Amino acid sequence: MIANIFFGSNEELRAELKDILNPYSKKVVAKYPLCTREDTLKVLDIAQKASLQTKASTIAQRIAWLEDVAFKLKENKEDIAKTICDEVAKPMQFARAEVERCIETIKVSVHAMINIEGHTINTDAMPSGKKTNAYYFREPVGVVACITPFNFPLNLVAHKIAPALVSGNAVVLKPTPEAPLTAYKFAKLFIESKFAIKDALSVVYGDVEVGSTLVSSDIPRVLSFTGSVQVGNIITKTAGIKKLALELGGNAATFIDKSADIELAAKRCAFGAFINSGQVCISLQRIYVHEDIYDKFAQAIKIETEKLVVGNPYDDNTFVGPLINDESLNRAKSWIKNAIDEGAVCLTGNKNDGLNFYPTVMTEVTDEMSIVCEEVFAPIVSLVKVKNYDEAIVKMNNSPYGLQFSIFTNDLKQTQSFIYDANCGGVVINDIPTLRFDIQPYGGTKLSGIGKEGPKFAIEEFTEIKSVMIC
Repeated sequence: MIANIFFGSNEELRAELKDILNPYSKKVVAKYPLCTREDTLKVLDIAQKASLQTKASTIAQRIAWLEDVAFKLKENKEDIAKTICDEVAKPMQFARAEVERCIETIKVSVHAMINIEGHTINTDAMPSGKKTNAYYFREPVGVVACITPFNFPLNLVAHKIAPALVSGNAVVLKPTPEAPLTAYKFAKLFIESKFAIKDALSVVYGDVEVGSTLVSSDIPRVLSFTGSVQVGNIITKTAGIKKLALELGGNAATFIDKSADIELAAKRCAFGAFINSGQVCISLQRIYVHEDIYDKFAQAIKIETEKLVVGNPYDDNTFVGPLINDESLNRAKSWIKNAIDEGAVCLTGNKNDGLNFYPTVMTEVTDEMSIVCEEVFAPIVSLVKVKNYDEAIVKMNNSPYGLQFSIFTNDLKQTQSFIYDANCGGVVINDIPTLRFDIQPYGGTKLSGIGKEGPKFAIEEFTEIKSVMIC
């Protein structure tokens, strides 16, 4: 259990401890220290001083540092996976997969840093110019503040701190209050590495008070946040002059064309809608189905959904574990009730055993219902009948969110149109919008956020271009 706060590599402070309950068993699985504004200011001061060392360090040292962490993480894979399961009740098969992805994210960050490059500039290209030796390169911003969510408490931390550290910054991490022990164990691998740069990484635990202190401080030059639109909106209004990288909400959609492989589409859609109990920002929430195959697809996804094992997250066969808390459960139940009251029909699901909410497929859903307009963040998916692709793309784009969309089709012209028609940050052809490879750029449009993740693109967020002229 957590007993102390890590302030950089060797400073610790006693603080009030709060319990973390496993959502499935309701047992206390961890304790975390509730930090204050003063604690956060101290961490920021430490990071600011450490940023001089990180900037002066060699890329070779930072690469060795990350490689050492990846190796140690692999050695401790089962323990870290169990910790994820303990804190957020992510089924073990997916907790292990998250650890594997985290290792990959660290390794990709190393390769991305090796390949970050500047460029020479021909300053005599314009009549007003003259010959110089001119070029630009990237250098670290200094201090990066990272605020991370509960749904991927390890890999989404890695997506922020690995690119930030390898590019020569100092980092202050505020992990989700739901999974502090996962972040603690991960941070210790960095802090205790023989290649560590002293005080380059600090972890501060808490909620609103800690978060608002990080956001309003002038010390971080970049604030990287993954979470809700509501909090993202507050950040943009209070952050001041600093770079923001915000990964916010989503309302992922797909279109099933009449030319699609229905069996494949149904199987993948069930996976994309219900993995991690739907608690994924690119969880499939809206499925627009061509009217000619609507009934056939509805039955196919019903069958695939009912195959999914719901229950104990420690069981290797479990696919759907519990929601994170009672608030999430009550919100899901109320949205389904409201949709049914407005004329929607539940095809399967809509029941719970404690926080285990069974995968739910809704039909007869209309565009005005909250269940299709807002981000559900629960194992609920809605089927909407459409006449053709043109109607589907209008409905898909008619959302304040624009993270990822997909299409299932064997029509090449339709594929080409969709790539340009979809108003979102990422499109997927013949698979679910929930598909994400950590090496790719990732980020949305509209209310889904600003900036991009993916190690190469995060490094660009966490560095500044410096222009040089030697006359």
